[in-house]
Amino acid sequence: MKIFDISVGIDENLPVWPGDPKPELSWIGRISAGDLSNITAFNIGAHTGTHIDAPLHFLPDGGTLDCIALSTLVGEAQVLEVPENVTLITAEVLGRLEEISCERVLLKTRNSHFWAGSGGEFRQDFTALDTSAAEFLVQRAVRLVGIDYLSIAPFEDPTPTHKLLLQEQVVILESINLSGVTAGIYQLVCLPMKLTGREAAPARAVLIIE
Repeated sequence: MKIFDISVGIDENLPVWPGDPKPELSWIGRISAGDLSNITAFNIGAHTGTHIDAPLHFLPDGGTLDCIALSTLVGEAQVLEVPENVTLITAEVLGRLEEISCERVLLKTRNSHFWAGSGGEFRQDFTALDTSAAEFLVQRAVRLVGIDYLSIAPFEDPTPTHKLLLQEQVVILESINLSGVTAGIYQLVCLPMKLTGREAAPARAVLIIE
């Protein structure tokens, strides 16, 4: 069995969406300073690093993070590899990829290269889905879709794609790093922090293959 960690590490250099708080991590206890133990305090936004979007993110009366069924977040997932020259994923692009055979779909794009190195600067030119691609996934009964940068939707117009997916109860997994995996079928385990009544939370996500 092989386990691939597709989460991104959280530190002060992690890129965030413009306007979101930069991660702040500090030591409030250090053994080297005479304290009993090492203790970290951190301040991050709910959409920091690898995270799950619940319907409430874009729908005023949408479901909250803690209402998402765990069965949606754990199970068979299909990694689809999008050609490097694609900057906008449309229904036509998805139609040219391998046929979708899972309820959970993770899209590996050129974005995964962005995580190499420091990765501190937010990039607006990331590959994302338009509404036709979102509708394509909804029509195929996809329950979870993941993308390898901060947003499933284009930077210039993030609302329509998010709303289309979330109003159809499709869970969105953002900021995964798929650079270490190839296209294929895996077992996904993706467990967000259990923030009650909220629209998103950071998550640890792994792919498992026998």
